[in-house]
Parts: sequence; structure tokens; C-alpha cells
Amino acid sequence: MPWLCLLLAGLLEVVWAVAMKQSQGFTRPGPTVLMVVAMLGSFGLLALAMRSLPLGTAYAVWTGIGAVGAFALGILVLGEAATPGRLAAAALIVSGIALMKLSGS
Repeated sequence: MPWLCLLLAGLLEVVWAVAMKQSQGFTRPGPTVLMVVAMLGSFGLLALAMRSLPLGTAYAVWTGIGAVGAFALGILVLGEAATPGRLAAAALIVSGIALMKLSGS
């Protein structure tokens, strides 16, 4: 259950990051409200996951899901560049998350 909470927390991190971009500096109320709600949900689920998971593992996985998810949506939805260097960096983040999960207790 803590890993499911952590996964959902990471996905909500992606939601709030994209909503923050779409809020255009908090000038658009809809995306701004979505950002705040997703942020609260993300932090709450992270806190639940941290009841059972080590701090370093939980935080690294949470930020990794958020970073790679936001990166992917940036490319797929916002038309950001998918250069070889950026793709390699994202692959390294995913590799680090997988290694963190596999080497944890």
C-alpha cells in the first residue's frame, strides 16, 4: 500500500507541475486551483507513504516520478524538445528510481 500511495503522490506531482505551467504565473484561476488541490493531495499521499518507506527512497522516487512525468508531458503535450541528451537524462532518472526500488528493504 505505501508504494501505491507513493505512485499516486508522484502522479499528482506531475499534475500540479503541469497545472502550474498552465496557470501562467497564477493568473489563470482554473489551473491555479487544480495546482493547489493536486499539490495538497501529492504531499498528503507522500506523507502516508513515508510512514512505512525510508525517507530517502520515498522522496527520491516521488521527485523522480514527478520529474520524468512532467518531462514526458512537456514533450507530448506542450511540444518541448526531445533531444538525445534530455532523453538520456530522463532514462538515467528512471534507472535511478528502479535501482532505488530494487535495493530497498
